[in-house]
Amino acid sequence: MADDGSTIEKQVEFINAYLVPGWDVIVSPIPRPTDGRGLMEWGNKPTDGGNLFLTPHERDTVLREFPEADLFIKRFLGAQELIRGEQRYCIWIENAERGDAEKIPELKRRIEAVARMRAESKAEETRPAAAFPHRFRQIQSIAKNYSLVVARVSSENREYLPVGLEDGQTIIGDRNFALYDTPLWNMALIASRLHWVWIGTVCVRMRTDFSYSNTLGWNTFPVPTLTEKNKADLTRCAEDILLAREHHFPATIAELYDPANMPDDLRAAHEHNDEVLERIYIGRRFKNDTERLEKLFDLYTKMTAAATPVKGKRGRKVRDH
Repeated sequence: MADDGSTIEKQVEFINAYLVPGWDVIVSPIPRPTDGRGLMEWGNKPTDGGNLFLTPHERDTVLREFPEADLFIKRFLGAQELIRGEQRYCIWIENAERGDAEKIPELKRRIEAVARMRAESKAEETRPAAAFPHRFRQIQSIAKNYSLVVARVSSENREYLPVGLEDGQTIIGDRNFALYDTPLWNMALIASRLHWVWIGTVCVRMRTDFSYSNTLGWNTFPVPTLTEKNKADLTRCAEDILLAREHHFPATIAELYDPANMPDDLRAAHEHNDEVLERIYIGRRFKNDTERLEKLFDLYTKMTAAATPVKGKRGRKVRDH
């Protein structure tokens, strides 16, 4: 089926394990990107028993009594905060600030509760973190200026993957992946239909939802060599997507990307992004998702062949509709 709804029939000689025309190839995780795209990392993992988190009401209550606590409270972004616009805050204390933070009774109480929870944990790897109860157990990276954020699990019903732009003061949780202070053209790749079909094909599913992977989905995503003009064009595409979203503020990603109610200007911004990106790949728009995957697997095979020769097995002849 073409993107315009027309039927396409194509005779192919072989199909691979992903039910895509071509030689068999298994996509394997890659630890880091091998080109100039941004490094995508896990968000920060608290393992705190909930003690380092505050609802908006709890935050307001603490700040009314202890205004100085504002220094140690930051906005927190998990998957639901990214997709559904929920508001949550976390206590974020640098090592050198712990003494000042513990002068605030409510923060001291919460820090002590984290220490007890970690020390008594059944998980052996958690107990040593009782020595620094003022901090998240695993801190990956913190942005200086901004983060590009991708939900680890999201609905397959959306036509595009949830990706957001967050300021450097927001703490990204481990239900997301993040690219910290990475050029904005990376967002254009993630927000594309090409990336959607790649993730939906090579990454595992959680029931019917997409389960995103940085090593299996992002690092392996085949991208042609981008010129500076390509990057500039894709940066503008990402900006246009963000501007279209802003036009509908305070609508959430869940609301904006409801397939039945996606605003026309946002859809147009994504269509233009796909147009620009797909012309980089083949000089025109792809006819359908099958053609997108054929090209992506062809590029992936070439991308990995230099390091490890790919041995493909022939499949049966099929007819592609």
